[in-house]
Amino acid sequence: MYLHNTMFRLPVILSLSLMLAACASAPGDRTAATQQEPAAQAAEPPETVTAEPEPPERAIPADSLYPLLLAEFALRRRAYDVALAQYMEQAPLLRDPAVSAHTTHLTQFLQREQEALEAVRLWVELEPDNVEANKTLATLLVRQGQTSQALSHLALVQRESGNANFAILAHGFDQLAPEEQQRLLSRVEALGQEFPDSSQLLLCQALMHEELGQYRLARARLERLFALEPHQHQALLLEAKILLSEEAEQPFAHIEQVLLDNPDDQRLRLQYARLLTRGDIHKAREQFEILSANAPGDADLLFSLALINQELGDNLTARAYLRQMLDLGKRQDDAHYYLGRIAEQEGEKEAAIKEYQAVQDGREFYSATARAGQLLLEQGQFDAYGAYFDRLREEHVTRGERLFNLESELLIRAGHPSGAMVVLNEALEILPESSSLRYARSMLGEQMDNLALMEADLRAIIAAEPDNATALNALGYTLADRTTRYEEALELITRALALQPDEPAILDSMGWVLFRQGRLEEAVEYLTRAYTRFPDPEVAAHLGEVLWAQGDTEAALNVWQGALLKQPDHKVLRETLQRLGVDSLQTLPTEP
Repeated sequence: MYLHNTMFRLPVILSLSLMLAACASAPGDRTAATQQEPAAQAAEPPETVTAEPEPPERAIPADSLYPLLLAEFALRRRAYDVALAQYMEQAPLLRDPAVSAHTTHLTQFLQREQEALEAVRLWVELEPDNVEANKTLATLLVRQGQTSQALSHLALVQRESGNANFAILAHGFDQLAPEEQQRLLSRVEALGQEFPDSSQLLLCQALMHEELGQYRLARARLERLFALEPHQHQALLLEAKILLSEEAEQPFAHIEQVLLDNPDDQRLRLQYARLLTRGDIHKAREQFEILSANAPGDADLLFSLALINQELGDNLTARAYLRQMLDLGKRQDDAHYYLGRIAEQEGEKEAAIKEYQAVQDGREFYSATARAGQLLLEQGQFDAYGAYFDRLREEHVTRGERLFNLESELLIRAGHPSGAMVVLNEALEILPESSSLRYARSMLGEQMDNLALMEADLRAIIAAEPDNATALNALGYTLADRTTRYEEALELITRALALQPDEPAILDSMGWVLFRQGRLEEAVEYLTRAYTRFPDPEVAAHLGEVLWAQGDTEAALNVWQGALLKQPDHKVLRETLQRLGVDSLQTLPTEP
């Protein structure tokens, strides 16, 4: 936190001090601009301060002094948004390179990309030959998808410093239209005459040719690059990727030779190992073992080895690596989760529950919680199940809503809807404003044929969130499907569709309510749109039923058959066929 406070203080304090000094010594409202240090390099002023060179004077509006001081005080208070607003306003008024540079640094620190782009454009306008400004602008333009505009700025960086990162131009190249790709590639190739010895430019050319499938041209650029930088990592990996695409016999020969010559190049070895995981898992394990032997305390390498060995079916070795992670005290949640996976795979359910319950945080937290909960339910340990979720909510207060949802969902899956209802009732007493919990209870109410509860909960959500398309659609569809209140259903679904015109679920609901009203042609139109966007068996059931009602039995059978081939046991689809008296076993084969 202290670093955040000091990151921008020194440049601003120096600038403002010099401004104020100039105002005191020069006639009128004149002050001085000083060259700023980059924000990321700011530090506390040294104890011994040498005399500053006399700054050049230039007129600065008196009205700007207060906003700049306000920005400085805001930085001291860590009110970064206030400071940024002042700098964004003052930079174009002052048109001072140092102020624009400082504004750019502040926007980058705050990760405010749009403001950063605006600030650095002004900086480049004021200092057209500034390498840092042009480099920053080029990077931001590429991130914004304005790759062609970035090229001229990178060319300037190359002329001034000889160190332009042309390879960033390949970022997003695959998203460009074919004609844009060709135009950009032509411009990049043309720069080769000006910068024939730029390895980054050659790499950029190779990346673009590879993306276009022009492997011969890509390899030609890489050969020239290797003459300049024989061990360039990205080029070595790109060459291997091309050779893999061409099904070469030894696509990794070059990388392997470089590693023989430079066995301590851990970064290249790691990239090579990761590349191998996509095709040759055994060789990948060999490389990770070498890496781990050189860095035995690296938990990331141990974790990779554990996953690789598990995939290869060597659970004993995988467990050993995961326990090493626990011994090191690193990535413990990952270790416990995968130890649980292995224990469950081997039928050791109690051990699996113990490992899953040891996961306290991280990306696998909810997965581990779900697996532990499901295993407890499978073994009939309902008291332990409830106590487990109670404990988790006490330990993770901010996760209470999601944990209630998960607890009820697992009970529903396990065939205990009444238990899930008890959980959701308790949850809504504690979190009455939670629309997700109320929605979950409404869906459970519908499942348990408690339509009054379902409607009450959905109407409560809609009252609080009038634009909640999900709730509007759910209530509208249920009224259309389970009651004869078709006009109410149509009004609700119409509102939902206005909010999300292309949502397949809402299109399906609209088609279904129109069918219920006897408007078959309109119903087919909506259901066809829904099925085109989302070929789900339930949508197929609806579309087929409307076609069947129209007398177009062939079209209906085709729709149903296509859906059954994907999901032969889909409940709604099978119930529809049974209700309509269609002999699914004979008329509709369930195998291709």
